[in-house]
Amino acid sequence: MRADHHVHSTYSSDAVSTLEQNVAVAGDRGLTTLCLADHVRADTTWVPEFVVAVKAARAGTELEVLCGVEAKILDDRGRVDVPADLPAVDRVLIADHQFPGVDGPVAPNDVRRRLNAEETTPEEVVQTLVDATVAALRRTPTPQLAHLFSILPKVGLNESDVEPDHLRLLATTARATGALVEVNEKWNCPGPAAVAAFRAEGVPVVPSTDSHDAQDVGRYRRVPALLARAGPG
Repeated sequence: MRADHHVHSTYSSDAVSTLEQNVAVAGDRGLTTLCLADHVRADTTWVPEFVVAVKAARAGTELEVLCGVEAKILDDRGRVDVPADLPAVDRVLIADHQFPGVDGPVAPNDVRRRLNAEETTPEEVVQTLVDATVAALRRTPTPQLAHLFSILPKVGLNESDVEPDHLRLLATTARATGALVEVNEKWNCPGPAAVAAFRAEGVPVVPSTDSHDAQDVGRYRRVPALLARAGPG
């Protein structure tokens, strides 16, 4: 647990710590790897500045400091909400912030309403989410799955609704695309069955806090137990 693969800075509007503060805390806590990743959208313009700032924050530290961006899956075709001219970064964190619908992102409450009204089924919702995630992995360079399945409780489902075949498809695609999969402290996901499936395919599973405040960098309370329940790996 000497790494944190998902840390936000003040480049994200909902974070309070600077890049430099995150790096300093990570060093003080004995971490060896830190991935600084901030939220982007298609119209974000500051990524080149961010890349330069991360490089500067990396200077003078023995930490492996990686540069990443986090973006949501937009639709069931796996488009990801990143700028068209995104410069090279170490990681693109793919997130299920909203449900990837046919015509674009759908608010979780709308999906929950449709489920309650029996306008769709849990099987259809999970299948669409899995297919969109697989498509996003295939079309995104240097991918990392961020808090996989965090949207399920928001729509009234949980990981027990995800079939073993879904997990195998996600795991084989992650392996084929060179993806990493994070186990997220903030959202406590993905669960043990998913982690075991990724490990069985040799996909790197990495810890992350999803920190928005430097005081939380590298602090794990739930991730160790989740990884232990997934079995050896």
